[in-house]
Amino acid sequence: MNKMSPNVPPKQPAICVFCGSSPGIDPDFAAAARRLGELIAKNGYQLVFGGGGVGLMGEVAAATSEHQGKILGIIPDFLRHLEPPLHVKSEIVITATMNDRKAQMFAASDAFIVLPGGLGTLDELFEAHTNAQLGLHKMPIILVNTKNYWDPLLALIDHMIANEFARPVTRDLLTVVNTPEEAIAYVAEHVKV
Repeated sequence: MNKMSPNVPPKQPAICVFCGSSPGIDPDFAAAARRLGELIAKNGYQLVFGGGGVGLMGEVAAATSEHQGKILGIIPDFLRHLEPPLHVKSEIVITATMNDRKAQMFAASDAFIVLPGGLGTLDELFEAHTNAQLGLHKMPIILVNTKNYWDPLLALIDHMIANEFARPVTRDLLTVVNTPEEAIAYVAEHVKV
């Protein structure tokens, strides 16, 4: 049996959120981001995110902060002026490169939740997904499919599988939910720290 020292607090589980640095066209995207941030805080998780205070990233972080959640933002030095951090209580880590950012985000996390976003979000998602396929981690990867945003991506993955460029397990590594509530419930069921 493992016993922790009474002076060492237990590790707070951390959820890494990948999402857009833009708010997107539909206000429901921002509403889902705010709700996810609220639920992260209220359920005792730490938010790990890209560090910027703009777009959906900013919405998740602001809502987490409003509900007294712990926040770790990780941002490359060159992005600090394009995606300035929010002025909320958080720990901000400055990295040299995007790859350093992703490595630190992955190392600090126990699960990934993916909201709508663009190429940067896809880059982060695909690295987490590829690493899971290669057996480098077993962390849950959860797509919040707000307004069916991820349907074209899921169709592409199914197309890759049908053409034998990916194995069926590739699809099984992604959990697709419709709401932030379902995403948090999945994390609560599958992440034991």
